Amino acid sequence: MAEHHVQSKLHQKQPLSHQVVKTATAVTAGGSLLVLSGLTLAGTVIALTIATPLLVIFSPVLVPAVITMFMLASGFLASGGFGVAAVSVLSWIYRYVTGRHPTGADTIDTARSKLGSKAREMKDKAEQIGGVQSS
Repeated sequence: MAEHHVQSKLHQKQPLSHQVVKTATAVTAGGSLLVLSGLTLAGTVIALTIATPLLVIFSPVLVPAVITMFMLASGFLASGGFGVAAVSVLSWIYRYVTGRHPTGADTIDTARSKLGSKAREMKDKAEQIGGVQSS
């Protein structure tokens, strides 16, 4: 709240010429971007008008070609992603096995000790139940 009050005081103390320059700059930048947007829209409409007959004529060739290219690109990207994931996992496992303590090794060790203690508990319980029933 205090910052807003200070900013409004600073804004009021600026000379009129600075405010006029800021406004002129904003209007110029906004106007030029608006003109550029209009030119881009006009160019897109003209290009689409010219390209539509070509797309209709070549669509029996272009559609399967686009589908094939999409499948090839997605296959290569997936293959590369899986390869990077496999190399990083193998690197992590190698560092873990050699004792270099990679990120997350504490969590793995904690989980292993919990599983081991639960397994011992279950084994002891099974031996107790088995010993009671056989007597």
